[in-house]
Amino acid sequence: MRRLLEESFHAAVAAADPLAMLSRHLPQKPKGRTFVAAAGKAAASMALAVEREWGAVEGIAITRYGHGLPTKHIKVVEAGHPVPDEAGHAAARELLEAVRKLGKDDLLLALLSGGGSSLLSLPAPGVSMAQLKQLTGQLLKSGATIQEINTVRKHLSAIAGGRLAAASGAPVMALIISDVTGDDPTHIASGPCAPDPTTIADARAVLARYRIDFAGPFSESPKSVKAQNKIIATAYKSLEAAAEVFRKQGIRPEILGDTITGEAREVGREMAQRALRTKGPAALISGGECTVTIEDTKENEGGRGGRCCEFLLSLGIETGGIWAIAADTDGIDGSEDNAGAILTPESMKKGPDGKAFLARHDSYGFFEKLGDLVVTGPTRTNVNDYRAILVA
Repeated sequence: MRRLLEESFHAAVAAADPLAMLSRHLPQKPKGRTFVAAAGKAAASMALAVEREWGAVEGIAITRYGHGLPTKHIKVVEAGHPVPDEAGHAAARELLEAVRKLGKDDLLLALLSGGGSSLLSLPAPGVSMAQLKQLTGQLLKSGATIQEINTVRKHLSAIAGGRLAAASGAPVMALIISDVTGDDPTHIASGPCAPDPTTIADARAVLARYRIDFAGPFSESPKSVKAQNKIIATAYKSLEAAAEVFRKQGIRPEILGDTITGEAREVGREMAQRALRTKGPAALISGGECTVTIEDTKENEGGRGGRCCEFLLSLGIETGGIWAIAADTDGIDGSEDNAGAILTPESMKKGPDGKAFLARHDSYGFFEKLGDLVVTGPTRTNVNDYRAILVA
């Protein structure tokens, strides 16, 4: 069962591997130059895929630390995620300056994936990097959804919310690996090549909702841009690839959807009830991005673990133990070194006090003690979280 769960996860990741599928989505080469502007956890692998197909092309790819790959022509820069840093700031500025020099016979090929919002960290005039870092940290702890966080980011950026496309004098083609529910280009990497329907008022409303004090200055984003945005990989396609793994083993896959959100521990409780009502053998498969709201209290100090592990621990407490996996397709769950973990029917019996670990958001610590962490290293793609529950 453990091998089967891991195999299903690897199938989900492989379905979104840029090196395997990006080339068939490339447009025709332009008369002039091609400039590649890549940002996100898949940026390096997307850039390498373009080089393998088109050879010598210029560009900049900004990705998370540890997610780089050796390229011959496109410059790869590793930078801070999920909180932006100066490396991302400098690379984003260099990227935008290069885009502004493109002409009508050239092509801006934007390669976008999850994580691009913090990696393309170029604040709008009047906003400092220190302010952007602090505000991002507050939003990440608040329990805000990625769409809400990006709504704020787009009104503090010189490059997000359609501004990258607006800066280009060349035609713009954006190839996008989606890590958000709904696969809307405006929310992926904060939509640097997509028109932004949100307003400054929307950004202020998000901050007020989560009681975050920030006065701005904010800037309005473009409501129309000339660019083609094409989604080339989605969470649902990855769930379908995983479902086939179970189907081949005679286990009925049930895809519950790729848009499941909410507090990770609450989703774990709901999924537990669903599993207890399901007649097996079946695999309950789902995707989407849950959240973990962390109160700034002494009890939570030292807690480790992302939304996947927290979901699993909650699921285990409610079911008493069941075969399940939850892992982030980018290879990193939260801020630790694991993609996620595996829950077994024996986890709650062999492990420490699960409720105590859940209370202090230390799901990583719980599964670490059991030796049940899933560690893949960076996958260099990102189609959000993957969850599968096996019902006997």
